[in-house]
Amino acid sequence: MNTTRQGAAVDARGIGVEGPRGWAFQGIDISAEPGTLIAVQGSSGSGRTCLLLALTGRMRITEGTATVGGLPLPQRMGTVRSRTAIAHVPGVVDLEPALTVGEHLREQALLHRFQGLGASLPWSRRHKEATRARIDAALATVRLDPDTLPKGLRTAVRDLERIEALRLSVALGMMHGPQLLAVDDVDLKLSEAERAAAWQMLREITREGTTVVAAGSDAPADALLVSTTRKDTQAAAPAAEGESTATADEPTTVNEPATAQDEPAPAEDESTAGQDEPHTTEEEAAHAFAKTGRA
Repeated sequence: MNTTRQGAAVDARGIGVEGPRGWAFQGIDISAEPGTLIAVQGSSGSGRTCLLLALTGRMRITEGTATVGGLPLPQRMGTVRSRTAIAHVPGVVDLEPALTVGEHLREQALLHRFQGLGASLPWSRRHKEATRARIDAALATVRLDPDTLPKGLRTAVRDLERIEALRLSVALGMMHGPQLLAVDDVDLKLSEAERAAAWQMLREITREGTTVVAAGSDAPADALLVSTTRKDTQAAAPAAEGESTATADEPTTVNEPATAQDEPAPAEDESTAGQDEPHTTEEEAAHAFAKTGRA
């Protein structure tokens, strides 16, 4: 097993992001060693996507303290961004349906074409070989075999299965060796077998040393669970039935699935929000960006 990749430790104490419509999330505590699989769970609109963006230096936290890889947030947001990656985040890093798998991979490689290549020119043999090796390594990491695709690397994204599109998005995020990878909507609209395969892919990435923070509803038992559902909301449901509200003071990091009652005025029906519906809309992220400042 390759253990050369150094993951990022995550330490957060009471962090939150406030936007014009209120708190995207609040009071989150995380303590994770490098190479940990952190599973973020919560109801629709509870701020799971915003938490991923905050931990990767792409959204400014407005409350609490946090360090990622020893770097304090929000003071070192730029450096944290350079050492982390995001994948499968709607409205932030979307795949282009008309482009092929190969075009996405080559474009991502070009974004960092000078890393480790010195003065090598993009059309030089050395550069082409390094790009090919980087692409092959990324595909192997996510177990995406081009030979299984309808047209190989020339397959358009619109023709991919959901699990294949997820693997491609993660491959793009992993291409430049991040210390921490954040993945949104891991098991959205996947079959039971595909959900298990998706989480297994992320678990294998952590075994290589990279820390992974992923939002989804069917996290494996060995993942570190973090809930974005607010504490007052967790206590409200039993109180309505005349039950004890002793859980009101429990920490935000829990080992139970979150309840689907959080956002004050969500656009979606939250009765099934923990399953296959997208949990954070572009509008929600845009409101948070407007207040906190998108990096």
